[in-house]
Amino acid sequence: MSIKNNKSNFLAKVKRQRLLLLMLVPGLLLTFIFKYIPMYGVLIAFKDYNPLLGILKSPWVGFLEFKNFLASPNFNILLGNTIKLSVFGLLLGFFPPIILAIMLNQLISEKAKKRIQLILYAPNFISVIVIVGMIFLFFSVEGPVNDILKSFGLKTNFMTSPGYFRPLYIISGIWQGMGWASTLYTATLVNVDTSLIEAAQLDGANIFQRIRHVDLPALKPIMVIQFILAAGNIMNVGYEKAFLMQTSLNLPASEIISTYVYKVGLVSGDYSYSTAVGLFNSVINMILLFSVNKIVEKINDGEGI
Repeated sequence: MSIKNNKSNFLAKVKRQRLLLLMLVPGLLLTFIFKYIPMYGVLIAFKDYNPLLGILKSPWVGFLEFKNFLASPNFNILLGNTIKLSVFGLLLGFFPPIILAIMLNQLISEKAKKRIQLILYAPNFISVIVIVGMIFLFFSVEGPVNDILKSFGLKTNFMTSPGYFRPLYIISGIWQGMGWASTLYTATLVNVDTSLIEAAQLDGANIFQRIRHVDLPALKPIMVIQFILAAGNIMNVGYEKAFLMQTSLNLPASEIISTYVYKVGLVSGDYSYSTAVGLFNSVINMILLFSVNKIVEKINDGEGI
């Protein structure tokens, strides 16, 4: 009897919400077509893929390509460069949007706040190619940065030195995305209960005490979610910017897994090996995501995502 009641209740809910469910269909269909169907291509990583034979008819080699990658002399360099670029980017880039949102929240003038936000959000809409072009323009041998250094008797070739690749990549990324990344935190602070702010003011709290006891607790859930998502993408460094910033002399620091997959797979045509490397990268990402989420759950007494 209870099963029939549950079924009838479920059908009644579906009938009431049929228009909302119909709105989900295009999104689910696109996700299935462009996200799930391509997963069939993962089989290439376990085969000696020949385009003329196709995926199913190509000979099965198991984990051979994974073993080749783990045993290759490039493995430690690629893994180290990828992790360093992602971890340093996460650690250095996680807090600036939060600090920016808190600073904007302290502005009394809404007009000034909107103007500052517009200026800070603008770099997010600049394409990667333009950003890299700006980096080469400013930090080339004859660029304005070197012109300033020359006045102090210094001169550095930033774009060919491996030691400068990570700082340029990370700092330019923070500059480009900091404003846009702060929108979520800014929206959270706008919705903070005004009674808490008034109570803090009545208690004589200064600006730093208010930030500590009102703003940061309100931001904590968003910060946790953002950190989990960012940590889960530690290995997922986009190849476009790193590839465009590469020169023949900075390869020891700029060659990461994603650029390696592009070169080996699309340029050299070794599809099986490049797919295996990409799948290895995705598996590490998934393990990191679940691991970080579990750690945060324990820290926050079971409040994960």
